Amino acid sequence: MSTSPDRRVIGRDLVVQGQVLRPKPPGRSWPVPTKNGLKLRVLLHPGQTPAPYFAAAQAMEHAWHVHGVRVTSPRRGQVVIHVTALDPLTGEVPFARAPAPTLLSADVGRIEDGEPWLVDLRRVPHWLVTGATQSGKSSLLAALVLGLAPQPVGLVGIDCKGGMELGLFGGRLSALATDRTQAVGLLSGVVDEIQARMRVCREAGKRTIWDLPEHLRPVPLVVIVDELAELYLTDGSRESKDETEQCGTLLLRVAQLGAALGVHLVVAGQRVGSDIGPRVTTLRAQLGGRVAHRAHDAASAEMTLGDINPDAVITAQNITEDEQGVAVVAMGGRWMRARSRLVTTVDAASIARMDPPADPFLTQPHPVNFVKGGAAA
Repeated sequence: MSTSPDRRVIGRDLVVQGQVLRPKPPGRSWPVPTKNGLKLRVLLHPGQTPAPYFAAAQAMEHAWHVHGVRVTSPRRGQVVIHVTALDPLTGEVPFARAPAPTLLSADVGRIEDGEPWLVDLRRVPHWLVTGATQSGKSSLLAALVLGLAPQPVGLVGIDCKGGMELGLFGGRLSALATDRTQAVGLLSGVVDEIQARMRVCREAGKRTIWDLPEHLRPVPLVVIVDELAELYLTDGSRESKDETEQCGTLLLRVAQLGAALGVHLVVAGQRVGSDIGPRVTTLRAQLGGRVAHRAHDAASAEMTLGDINPDAVITAQNITEDEQGVAVVAMGGRWMRARSRLVTTVDAASIARMDPPADPFLTQPHPVNFVKGGAAA
């Protein structure tokens, strides 16, 4: 470094002589109108970072008197500012129906830009849904069942609240467990099914069931678990501890092995921390899709979204009791606010009258595990 009082050398070849560097304003596009506001693209110059724009998002909301400002950086050297004038997740505006869904894709509501909220299990195989009582968890599960019911998909339910929620869908479920003992048997049958599908793929020389010829491809299965904690809590007895251990092991195996074999897991609960069981944290790591509704405490939102984005955690904590069904959705490193569709009793009754696929299992389940047609043995 030069010792001359009017000369400083930064790095190897950048020299500043007695004057302050003048920042060069970045380039920007014209604002583009959207359904609920506008979008502005900013092009950064070499050496500039998006950090000041992220930090100024809340200030822009107040200065422009808008509902929200979201700042993203989809690629290096580029910043996109999304401005939402009014909250599209409030009011009685009916949800817009999405185009005809593809297999394992369900329209469950709408996201904050007004577009349909699609849960695509082919892209994100496993999901975690959390939230306090009356926050909208069961409504989201019902909307998912509503979207999947017309498709050739086997639906398997575990509802340890006596089947009060998932039991509404009746015969459309290929199996339903209503207590933990039944859940152990049901999950054992699902793991057996996964192993049978492995054999089919191995014999055909394929890596996934989607590579199989259509006439050999087994029916996709979606395992829906309501109130996860009921599978992990124990009364201290040896039998209870054994069941808890089995549930934790079987759920983890389904999450680790099921995706390529057309077996998908959707888990809902109020909390997903290690305080309800030693295997919950490991299971949570396998669930790539995250949905966080209103929570009673900051820790619950942190458990769901903390490994995705700290801003998503803060947004989830700001969901109020008046925003039932509103949640923060995170997948693939991105997150957004969304609201699930309200499924009426008429909708549930129409689902209950549907028949499940004729043969959703390659294996014939052991009678102790579960009985097809929506009832556990």
